[in-house]
Order: sequence, then C-alpha cells, then structure tokens
Amino acid sequence: MEKVQNARGQAPRLGAWVEPGAGVRWRVWAPGHREVRVVLYERGGQQPGDSVPMVDEGGGFFSATLAGEGPGVRYKLRVDGEGPFPDPWSRSQPDGVHGPSEVVVPDFAWTDAAWKGPDPEAQVIYEVHVGTATPEGTFEALIPRLRSFKELGVTTLELMPLASFPGVRNWGYDGVDLFAPLAAHGGPQGLRRLIDAAHAEGLAVLIDAVYNHFGPDGNYLRCYSPHYFTGRHHTPWGDAVNYDGEGSPVVRHLVLSNVEMWIRDYHADGLRLDAAHAILDDGSPHLLTEIAECARASAPGRRVIVIAEDERNDTRLVRPREKGGFGLDGVWADDFHHQMRRAFAGDNEGYYRDYTGNMEDLARTLRQGWFYEGQVSQVAGHARGTPAQEAQPWQLVHCIQNHDQVGNRAHGERLGADISPAAFRAMSALLLLSPYTPLLFMGQEWNASTPFLYFTDHNAELGKLVTEGRRKEFAGFTRFSSDSVPDPQAVETFTRSKLDWNEAAKPEHAGVLALYRELLRLRATDPCLKDNRRGHFDARPTGGHGLVLERRGPGGALLVILNVHGVLEHRLPGRSELVLWTEAPRFGGAVHEAPLRSGGVRLEGPSAVVARLTD
Repeated sequence: MEKVQNARGQAPRLGAWVEPGAGVRWRVWAPGHREVRVVLYERGGQQPGDSVPMVDEGGGFFSATLAGEGPGVRYKLRVDGEGPFPDPWSRSQPDGVHGPSEVVVPDFAWTDAAWKGPDPEAQVIYEVHVGTATPEGTFEALIPRLRSFKELGVTTLELMPLASFPGVRNWGYDGVDLFAPLAAHGGPQGLRRLIDAAHAEGLAVLIDAVYNHFGPDGNYLRCYSPHYFTGRHHTPWGDAVNYDGEGSPVVRHLVLSNVEMWIRDYHADGLRLDAAHAILDDGSPHLLTEIAECARASAPGRRVIVIAEDERNDTRLVRPREKGGFGLDGVWADDFHHQMRRAFAGDNEGYYRDYTGNMEDLARTLRQGWFYEGQVSQVAGHARGTPAQEAQPWQLVHCIQNHDQVGNRAHGERLGADISPAAFRAMSALLLLSPYTPLLFMGQEWNASTPFLYFTDHNAELGKLVTEGRRKEFAGFTRFSSDSVPDPQAVETFTRSKLDWNEAAKPEHAGVLALYRELLRLRATDPCLKDNRRGHFDARPTGGHGLVLERRGPGGALLVILNVHGVLEHRLPGRSELVLWTEAPRFGGAVHEAPLRSGGVRLEGPSAVVARLTD
C-alpha cells in the first residue's frame, strides 16, 4: 500500500489528491465492506454520473486513480451499493456537507517566508467568529481589519471552528468535515489569503479545532466504518470518538492529518483544542501529546502553539512529555472569569455556586492562576484541580468574556449588559495587566453592545429539537422564561449577532477603546509587566472590597488597585506616580481629579488605578 512521509512518519494517505503524471488518486478506509466506487459529478451538478471502481488494498483500504484529471473534480463514494456519500477526508465541500466533495491542491503564492510564529510568552489573543465579525462574514472581509487589531495590541487571532458544518450559519462546533474550510466563509483559498495577510501584519492565527465529537447532521463516518466511534467512552454529545479501541489507529490518523493540514497547508500558527477533557483516550501516548508533537513537526523552523480548553485545572496539560505531561503550550483557566463575574455581576447559579467573588478568593486566583487546586467542587461533587504552581503564568489563558460565556447565556448578552461601564473598565484593567495571557472576545475592546447568540441552520427536524433543547436548558434559571429564549434556527438570531464596527466610534464606546489601547501598550512596553514569571507578582485583598495586583520588574513595581464597589482608601508603601485611572474622562469616566492622594489612593465605585512605586 502506498504511504506518505509526513510529520509523524509513514502513514497511509487518505482522501483525494492530485499526483503529477498520474491524475487524481483516492484512498478510503471502509473495513468490512466489499465494494467501493468513486461516483463523479459535473461541476455544480447534483446528479451522479460515471463511476470508478476502487481496488481493495487489504486492511479495509480501497484506492482508485483517474488519469488525466486534476483539481476541480467533484465526487462522492458509493459503499456496497449504498449512497453515494461525501468523502469523510474531503478537503473541500463547495456545496455544503451533503454535496459532492471536491479535489483541491494546496497551491498558493505565500509571502510569509520570513514569518517565525508567535512568542508564546507575549500573546494577546483575540477570539473571532468569522461569520459574524463582518457584514460579509468571510475570511477576506476580515483582512482590512487586521491592521486595527495590530494597532490595538493584539498578537494572535483565534478563529472559531472552520470545518464545514450543515447550513450556512453555526458557531462551528457542529462541524462534520474536519478538512474542508467552510465554503460560506470563502473556502480554502480565502483562509489562505487571510492567514498570509495576518502574517504580513505581524499577527499569528490559531484555529479552534474540535476533536472531542463530530456534529450529527452531515456526519457520514459510520457509513464507512463503525470504528470511528466507541461505546467504551461517552461524552455530552453521545458516543466518544474512538481513539483507543479497535480501528483507532486510522481514527487517530484522521485527527493528526487534520492537525498537519492546518499547520502545513494553511500556515496556521497553532490550535485551540475545544473541550480537551472530552478527548478520551486510554492509550499511550495520549492523543493530546501526539497533537502537540504533530503540530510542531508540521512547521520546521516556525513556532507553533497548542492551547487546550479544559475544565480540569490540570497542570499535566502543559507539563513536558518527558516529565509525564501532555506537552501542550497553554490551557484556558476559567476560574478567573468566574470569580470576576461573581464579584462584579453577582452571578450565583450553575457553576458560579462554586465561587464567592470575594477579594480573598480573587486574589488567591490571581496568585495561583486558577482557584481550584484540589478542593471539593460543590457543583461537581468531587475534588477538582491540581496545584497551579507548576504552570508558568503565560501558559494560563484568562478572560472576562469569550464565545461560551456570552453565547451560552439565553439572550447572548455580553458582559457590558450586566455591569456598569465603570465596572467593565475596571475589570479590563485587571485582565490586561495581569501576568496571564489575556483573551478578548471580538468587540470587547470597545464594550460592544451587540449580542452573540447561539445560532444554527440545521434541517427542519433536527432544528426543532435544537430549539426545544435550548429552551429547556434555561427552564431552571430564574431570569428567563422558555418563550423568551431566541430560536437558534431563526435567521434573525444570526443577524443580530453581527458586530457593528461603527459603534466603536460612538462616545460611550470610544473611551473604552482608548483604554484598551493604553493598557495593551503598557503591557507590551512597561519593564514591570515584561517579567511574568512566578515570584515577580503578587495579589492581595484590601479594604474588604478591593484588591491590589503588584507587578515587579527592573527599577520598581507597578500596582493595579481595583475597587468593586463603595469607597476604597488604600495606603501606598512609599513614593509613587500615577500611570492611569480607568474613570478618567478620556476613557469614558467622569472622575476629573486624579485619585492619587498624598500617600495613598481613594476610589469611589467600580474603578481601577495604575500607580508606579518610585522607591
């Protein structure tokens, strides 16, 4: 059997590709089946035409060649007379997940040869949903925005999942074809143009990848083999993907080939792994380790970053493999978000019951990186977390909002809908000046008011179930009635989620944007904020409803003094100078008099001040 040399060594090549001098070649894995045929389609046509028989190579693999053909050939696969079905390893689905697959080649005139990848210790991540970030909802429509991201102080764009999903609107986590960037966003070439342009602006691009489950609509994997899934493990989305049972080597190959494709063929700078705690694998090495190693090996001479979303607070994720870890570069640490949300917005239902939001616990979360280090979670009913000391602060990603924390609310309301503008500015200062890697959700930099709702475009039968399930999900929350929850299937639910970039220039938003630019400029240039190693910062409560974050560097220290409510008076340990205060008029506040008084700081209401100790 033909094999290809890739980042992981020798492995069977699957899918469709163009082989010079031979034409188009196919290989599919369909164990237990007797006959597989390639069914050809006219470009743009939906009716099957001629078919090409595939040769049984043994081991469940079938292959075929079509001489004299190249990119643009459209096809499906017929298995033992059933179907035909799209290719589960397809690199392009121009007519959607139910339509014919398309043969493509990764030919693109890249201009980023000098690009060396992001600095993992200096990242500022900006999460983007391509479909709602611009009116057009395409990769190319984002390109004119790249310079403004760079000028803001962002270093890395994180694109929500791009794999083809059913319909034309979706968050992306219902993707069913891992290899085919969504045609509605601009397809393979549109994504390459975006990443090339981002690198030209000095911006890295991470792709949000979903390997813990595959969406239900348009998922044809079981038509080829039952071994893509396993009943040995279960996830919130049903049977787990089979990473450790019979047939699992090919399933692992599916994922690792996809990792390699994003990094090698699209020049992505890394991945954000969705719900890594639900990537269930009892084998060794763990698939997470292989993902990280494959990603790095796919880009010789270039830095590649792999970050996990993982609810376990487990330092094994970022521990090197040689020390018994998974060897990832970073992990989302959501305890900071939950403590901040509890403190400023008062959330107390669901998982917020595990958090107090008091300043002692918030300071502890800042010192450690996450709050739960083995204490028993009231919500989970068992111990959660490991000591965070082993992880460096830059390996832990903090936020005050992200797509989940906004979109999983019944009305998709952003943080700014539940707290005052003053509180939003104060929370932003603590986020952006902490030693941890900050993540912003698109529009956060001007406190955007547009919601980010949960939206789908499933077939009528599945769509009805999704709508009913969404409303049942919020039935136990006191703030919502089931009939007030927007219908995920409605087009309006999607269009309401589109960002309004004109809003950033309005007075009530322009000040917030100015604050974000100033805070991120400080983060990038101030010597006290450059060193984010443990031992060079501290956090402690003050005054019952205030907190002090101290960052130490060459020549002194920078203090971020945060007040949640009421009046806070805090004494400073020596001479100091004011750097900024969040309630200054230029940031949209109404405090004209500097809050720095002789020997101390006085803050009223939600606010933050940044002061430099000079002796």
